[in-house]
Amino acid sequence: MKQLVFDLPRGQAFGRGDFFVSHSNAAAVRWIERWLEWPSPVLVLYGPQGAGKTHLAHLWCKRAAAILVEGATLDEAGLAQIIQRRSPRIAVDAADRAPEALLLHLYNAALEAGGSLLLTARQAQGAWRPALADLGSRLRAAPAAEIEPPDDSLLGAVLVKHFADRQVRVAREVVAYLVSRMERSLAAAGEIAAALDRAALSLSGAITIPLAKRVLAARVDHLASPDSDAGVV
Repeated sequence: MKQLVFDLPRGQAFGRGDFFVSHSNAAAVRWIERWLEWPSPVLVLYGPQGAGKTHLAHLWCKRAAAILVEGATLDEAGLAQIIQRRSPRIAVDAADRAPEALLLHLYNAALEAGGSLLLTARQAQGAWRPALADLGSRLRAAPAAEIEPPDDSLLGAVLVKHFADRQVRVAREVVAYLVSRMERSLAAAGEIAAALDRAALSLSGAITIPLAKRVLAARVDHLASPDSDAGVV
């Protein structure tokens, strides 16, 4: 008999201890930890979805006493509040989705205050192609740090962490099976761990390779479905 499963909300942890460093993100981490040594007051941090850009932005904000702004939700009112606060250090997450005029204004305000600006994006600034020439020239002058897609060691560590957070013990061979077949995304690791936990609870059983195979197959079918909004942000 199947057991009812209630998916309780879980907070996302952005502490340093929750961020795993590997070859794929080590260079970006060094930039964040040495922000006082940046050769420019502006840094662009870029990488694929789920690579850990938002987490690093939170870590930088804590280290630099900066404020964090969501690029997609930046508007005139929010910009006015930021400028009024005269915060010298600002991080803009998903800066490539921010309105260009507002991003340029925020860029200038941060520099005029003698501060620092961290911009995260999916691509390096050379690929943004902004319509505003002033913004484009400023972005091209900024140094950039890339987060590469996660490697096997990082994916495995993140999967183990997600299972541990759910108080679930999973054999090494199951983790290795997942790492060799899943998408190269830290976000996917969290989603897959959650799906496996729900499936195991509903069956009142353990997380095994056969169960992992079923969950991954269902995930592939879901992502391939025309009704799926996966990847739409």
